[in-house]
Amino acid sequence: MRAKVGLYVTDFGELGRFRAAISAFTRPRPDEQRVVFFGDSITDGWNLDRYFPGKRYINRGIAGHTTSQMLLRFRQDVLELRPKVVLILAGTNDIAGNTGPISLADIARNYATLSELARAHGIACVLCSITPVNGTVPELFESRPLQHILALNTWLRDHCAATGDTYVDYFAAMADPSGRLRQELSEDGLHPNHAGYAVMAPLAANAIQQAPISRGEVAHQA
Repeated sequence: MRAKVGLYVTDFGELGRFRAAISAFTRPRPDEQRVVFFGDSITDGWNLDRYFPGKRYINRGIAGHTTSQMLLRFRQDVLELRPKVVLILAGTNDIAGNTGPISLADIARNYATLSELARAHGIACVLCSITPVNGTVPELFESRPLQHILALNTWLRDHCAATGDTYVDYFAAMADPSGRLRQELSEDGLHPNHAGYAVMAPLAANAIQQAPISRGEVAHQA
């Protein structure tokens, strides 16, 4: 992330990335199933129109982002869009230390805050597991220890069970028996390719349908 050091000094959360796009979205219709995909490069590189045709889901992924940065832009890039559901996919860059060292406990606190903010605004929260990695590009693999990924995924699963958030287990669907990302699902061992997103898309679609807001159990607040 050396290329972004200068930007982080002036706009750590990169709010400038989507600031101008806010005006393109009016208040959603009562029957509109507005969904925001919120995350890092794995979300940023996901062509949602291709994998969810006709849904017009909103992509708010920024490459390289950590949960600390995502907290800073959550109001602008999620709350102000007034979605019914937000899918949060993050954590891999926290483990890698993209914005500096951070403990697993503090990453979990960031997740918890994102979840609480969503629910406080009547937005159903879908928390996605951190995806597996493999050794195709050694530095991407070595900076993301498997035990850290597994520990955070366990926390995410338990948090969802305790709060009623929806958990999406991308990891189990994408990992080989050793816990590494299956080779055919990525070119660099971290970012999904077409086959990788094809595995993720139906899991995300199912989670959106399972989210409480989809069943009318949560009323969106003004």
